[in-house]
Amino acid sequence: MYRYEQANVARRIFRNSGTWPGMWRVYAHALHRVDGVVYRATRERATFTSWITGLPVVQLTTKGAKSGRLRTLPLVAIPHDDGLIVIASNLGQERNPAWYHNLMANPRATACFEGETRELVARELEGEERDRWYERGIEIYPGWVQYRARTAAHRRIPVIALTPVGPAQA
Repeated sequence: MYRYEQANVARRIFRNSGTWPGMWRVYAHALHRVDGVVYRATRERATFTSWITGLPVVQLTTKGAKSGRLRTLPLVAIPHDDGLIVIASNLGQERNPAWYHNLMANPRATACFEGETRELVARELEGEERDRWYERGIEIYPGWVQYRARTAAHRRIPVIALTPVGPAQA
């Protein structure tokens, strides 16, 4: 449904712009702010990123690893079954994003995706499962190929499964 080759030309250009020299740095510092403004202006129906790229964007709320404060930010997600997969690429920067550290310290999170808000639990994927989902992510957003190459010397990009909180986890 969200495959790259199914996107129109304009959306493909915007998806690729995240890999252009210098542009990914602009996105790293500003895009989440613009997404938040659009998200509120559209009454939580869309973000700037989802609107111009057609990418599946989730509003993920995590609990700060150190501060304990709730933090909400938009992330590209891969829908699967009744959960989501998120890739902690941080636009190919040297370090993992803060939300990744938050989820590792406090795996419970809230996600709003396609108008539905629900409680989820995070689990970092490993091995073949991780690799399979990373490759599936590339089918949606090919920029993850360049992010992987950019980070190869510094870190392995984490892939996180977000699954609904079950009765035993409640």
